[in-house]
This record gives sequence, C-alpha cells and structure tokens, in this order.
Amino acid sequence: MRALAFVARNGRHALVAGLVAGVLLPGVASALAGWIAPLVAVSLFLAVLRIGPEGLRASRRDAGRLAARAVLLQSALPLAALGLLTALDLAGHPLGLGLVVMLAAAPVTASPHLAVMIGADPGPALRQVVAGTALLPLTVLPVFAMLPGFGDAGGVGRAVGGLLLLIAGAGGAALALRATRVVQPTPATLTAIDALAALTLGLVVVGIMAAVGPALRADPAPVAAALAVAFAANAALQVGGAALARRLGAGPAAPALGLVAGNRNLALFLGVLPVDVAGALMLFIGCYQIPMYLTPVLMRRILNLRTG
Repeated sequence: MRALAFVARNGRHALVAGLVAGVLLPGVASALAGWIAPLVAVSLFLAVLRIGPEGLRASRRDAGRLAARAVLLQSALPLAALGLLTALDLAGHPLGLGLVVMLAAAPVTASPHLAVMIGADPGPALRQVVAGTALLPLTVLPVFAMLPGFGDAGGVGRAVGGLLLLIAGAGGAALALRATRVVQPTPATLTAIDALAALTLGLVVVGIMAAVGPALRADPAPVAAALAVAFAANAALQVGGAALARRLGAGPAAPALGLVAGNRNLALFLGVLPVDVAGALMLFIGCYQIPMYLTPVLMRRILNLRTG
C-alpha cells in the first residue's frame, strides 16, 4: 500500500516519464503502440470503478447541458475555426487541418484520471466523455461536410460505435463490481485505483509517442512548429473552457470542464481518414499528446484559479 500510495501521489510524474520514454525509446514505443486500445479500455474501466454509479448520474437538466457542451465543443468550435482558417488560406495546411480535427473530436477517455491528478472532481469529466462520444456521429457530420474528400461519415460512425462498445463494456464491468460491492470505495481502494490508473496512462503515453521520436530526429523544425500550435491550442481551450464554465455557474466542476475542452481524442479518427490526410496529421496528433498528458503538471494551479 505504501508503494501504491507513492505512485498515486506522483501520478502526473508517471505521465512525464512516459512522454520522455516514448521519444527516447522508439523501440519500446513501437511495441506499446499496438497495446494502446486495450490500455485505453483498462483506463476507462478504472475511471468508472473509481467514480461509481453516483458519479455517472445526471438529471434531465444536466443531460441537456452535456449535449449543449458537446455541440459547442465538437461542432460549433471546429466550424468557426475552419471558417477563420479558410479566410486566412490555411485550412489545407497540415497544422490547420489538425486543429479542425482536434476540435471536432470528443474528450479523451483519460479525462477523468487527468481530473483526479489536478485535484478536480472526475465525475463531470467522465459524463462529458460519454456524452461527447455518444453524440460524435452527429456533431462531426457538419464539420466533415465542409471538408470535401476528408473522410467517410459512415466510417466515422463505425469507429464511434466501436468506442461506444468499449465504453459500455469497460464501464459496465466496473459498475457491476461496484453494484455487487466486490469493490467498495474505501480510501485504500481509491488509492490503489489511482495508482493503477497512473501506471496505465504512463504506458499509453509511451505508445502514442511512437511517431514523434523519429520525426524529431529527422527534422526538428516541423516538430517544433507542431508543438507550438499544440501547446497554444490546448492551453487556450482549457483556460477558456474553465473560465466560461465558471461564468455560467458550473462552480467546482469548472476545472474538469476546462480540462475536457482542451484534451480531445484525436486518435479516434485515424482509422477513418483518407491515407494521405492521416499521414499528414500524424505529427500533429503525436505532438498534441504532449500538452494533453502534461496537463496535471502544467495546468493544475491554472485550472483551479477562480476567474470571473
């Protein structure tokens, strides 16, 4: 238990270690890349196991707010960004395209664990992950419709269906353990879950970084540009999302809502994009993981500031 408590307290450092290992150990990163999907399932299972059924419940009013946030974050924002980038003649640039795809994505499934690491309530984050993923087939259609030849909406629907099955399977198993009291939310149990979640996310980070290390060694300039855009977009979305949530009366849920605004599941789209588009976006997608998984280190104090 002492070892688990140490890992739980230092979970954000495990993410940093994963980022560094993913860049410096390309062989290990490539080996773990094939395990990302099952590791994400384990991460989701642990998130639901920690929160339990109480954390997932939402009133009718809350359900409307969840849907409204999903439409705003995953449809209105990318369409606005696409309009601006088109006016600047940057919509076809890989970084511009990457920004639009990022904004169209649902919150990353690791959001509840990231919320725990910044000291925020993970419940609002998990509920927004579920709502955003469920509504993704609808919210993404107008975005992809504005990008001719970008992808197949039916393929996106199939990918989202697979993710929904993952959520139902992993979440259902966790809820069953909580409902049957096989797992009870004692302090020791929660510490163990937090430690396992940190280790799982650390391994996920290593695998996701498989494309960044080789690109950095081949030509650092494009990597630096992609990182600058990724950090700027991620920070602006998280800070702006948290400030707006506070202004609209979200209260203690504001840090978690800011977190999900900036941390998106870009990897979901890789299986349904045209090969040339997916190849062009790989560097940005890899670089965007860095500010996402540095969130517990860089954004903890900022997101918990009371603004507005």
